[in-house]
Amino acid sequence: MLDRIHIARNATFGDTPEEMSGLSQFNYVYGANGTGKTTLSRVIAKCDEYPQCGLTWKNGTPLETVVYNRDFVSANFHDCDELPGIFTLGEKDAETIRKIAEAIDERDKLIVNQEAFTKTLQGEDGNGGKKAELAVLEDGFRDACWAQKQKHDSKLKGAFAGVRNSQDNFKAKVLQESESNDAALCDLADLESRAVTVFGNTPTLVTSIETIDSSALVECDKNSILAKRIVGKADIDIAALIIKLGNSDWVKAGRAFYQIEEGICPFCQQVTPDSLEKSLKEYFDEAFEKDTAAIIDLETKYRSEANRIQTRLNQLLSDEHAFLDKARIQAEKDLLDTQVRLDLEHIARKKKEPSLNVELEPLGSVLEAISGIIDDTNAKVTAHNTTVANLDSEKKKLTAQVWRYLLDVELKPALETFNTKKKNVSAAIDALHAKIEIQEALIAAKQAEIVELEKETTSIQPTINGINGLLMSFGFRGFQLTKADNQRCYKLIRPDGSDAKETLSEGERTFVTFLYFYHLLKGSTSESGTATNRVVVFDDPVSSLDSDILFIVGSLIKGLVDEVRAGTGQIKQIFVLTHNVYFHKEVTFNPKRKQEAMTEETFWTVRKTDLLSTLQNHSTNPIKTSYELLWAEVRSQNRTHLTIQNTLRRILENYFRILGGVDPDDICKKFEGKDRLMCKSLFSWVNDGSHSAHDDIYISIENSAVEGYLRVFREIFDKTGHLPHYMMMMGDAWVEVGDKPSNVADVGNNGSVTV
Repeated sequence: MLDRIHIARNATFGDTPEEMSGLSQFNYVYGANGTGKTTLSRVIAKCDEYPQCGLTWKNGTPLETVVYNRDFVSANFHDCDELPGIFTLGEKDAETIRKIAEAIDERDKLIVNQEAFTKTLQGEDGNGGKKAELAVLEDGFRDACWAQKQKHDSKLKGAFAGVRNSQDNFKAKVLQESESNDAALCDLADLESRAVTVFGNTPTLVTSIETIDSSALVECDKNSILAKRIVGKADIDIAALIIKLGNSDWVKAGRAFYQIEEGICPFCQQVTPDSLEKSLKEYFDEAFEKDTAAIIDLETKYRSEANRIQTRLNQLLSDEHAFLDKARIQAEKDLLDTQVRLDLEHIARKKKEPSLNVELEPLGSVLEAISGIIDDTNAKVTAHNTTVANLDSEKKKLTAQVWRYLLDVELKPALETFNTKKKNVSAAIDALHAKIEIQEALIAAKQAEIVELEKETTSIQPTINGINGLLMSFGFRGFQLTKADNQRCYKLIRPDGSDAKETLSEGERTFVTFLYFYHLLKGSTSESGTATNRVVVFDDPVSSLDSDILFIVGSLIKGLVDEVRAGTGQIKQIFVLTHNVYFHKEVTFNPKRKQEAMTEETFWTVRKTDLLSTLQNHSTNPIKTSYELLWAEVRSQNRTHLTIQNTLRRILENYFRILGGVDPDDICKKFEGKDRLMCKSLFSWVNDGSHSAHDDIYISIENSAVEGYLRVFREIFDKTGHLPHYMMMMGDAWVEVGDKPSNVADVGNNGSVTV
């Protein structure tokens, strides 16, 4: 059976899909002419021709659709000279019929099995079962993959090129990489660092940093002169005293002043003997002077080398270099500056007091650290320049490593869970598909068996007898059905044998076509196919029929309903679409129904508002009486301007015809000016007498005019003393404003029926 129908972008149905869901065995649709009923029947008949529409079958099993609408009438009456013969099972070969019945029963059991497997596979509506379980699994893994894309996209987007804008494509890439990626696993910091170069703006070559030679400064640090006690000659007469006092540095400093004072001691200011100057000169001999000069040379060299290195470091800190860690260089330079300053102070003390043993601050570790930073920087430069020279291959390499990182670090648990569960669900789906294929093959074989059996006992003559019998019983004696010359088709003839097709009235054509369709439901236009399960649609089958024939058509359809309810025959679901209130009430009558719709049935209305058709489901039968329907239209704020005048006319005609003796002219005299013209326009239609309560006269009017007609309509009841009836029919939509009733154009949509 059909479970759901959705329809859009077709005829009067707009872009927003209208849907009929939760369909049952019997589905009744009421709607005025032009609201979209025939469009709905066409979608059921040939859904493939309407790409914006769709049918959903219960348990995924489609059935044959047989539709009675204007297209069927045209194809089988207006557009052909002869009706295709309807083959039905004969009654002579009871054994063959018994075999057919058994084969049908076996086929239907196979169909039940197939539907059970299909339900497990995809649920009753095609959106559940194992397929839905797999879809949920796929969606969950897709979301997990996309979360990683979002997390790393800002820094690693180059590796995601081509799949950054699609969750499904990104997930597919993850699965693809999981099958073949054998790249090296790198840490995230390394990947992000290289991505700046590889995936950023087109990189250029970078110059390496020249190494700093610090060996000379290190040699200064180890100069032996610093540890040597520099004193005068020991075998001079004054040496013993100087050594005893340990004041060599003091004497050396005073010697310069002694030379200036010309023989006067710079310390005691006494005249010294001439031999003292000689003794001092001999004491501070050439060796002493050489060692003292070595200290001065050391200071000069140390200062020069230290300044050279410090200047080079300052230059590195001021230059822009992509890979140099300036913070580390600055820290080491600060330490070097401090040590150099202390060393120069030590050397200055040694120069002042040569006899002191001086030890400089060790510079080896800080200079090695600086060299190490420069070496690290140059290693990065080399790697960068190699990357630049091989950019394409580096991009491929880095891209593979990024995906490897995602697979092994970020997505490993999710990927393992997904693969395990998908394997199990996919295996179940494959098994169900295999079982369904087996059932389909068995069903096809059984159907072929049924076809062969049908060919042995089908005939078109029973249909001729059945249709002619119904025509005679309903008084249609001026024509009948007979076999055409080819013995496989029908034609309509008069009692004298002449062709009757072109001279039939519209009602006769409608009725005989319906009878043909009715018999087709129990047979087929070929020698096989009489046992095919079917969905049947009746779209306004009573147009142009008299009321007594309308009742007969309704009875025939109700007979089919009873067969479906009993489970006999091949019809499994029925749709009845109509604009005729009495016919709707006839075919939907069920004494077992209390108030709510029964589980075997659904009720729908189709309505066209602002040129667009809409479908509405009802929990109860929405059609009460035609008179109630007319008042429901007045109560509704969604009333259509196209039909409101006709609706008001019908109410006046029905109500005042019941009263009798009411002169419309007397009523119109109660109005003045424009209101009298409106009143006369309404009653002029009533007086015309050419329209029944179900004829349609449509004149589109503006909103302001609608309000005027509604006001005059209310005042007709008021001025004739029948306002209580008006108030009763308006129900909750009646509102008092001040001392007078409100304009009915302002009422709400509180009616029980909306059509």
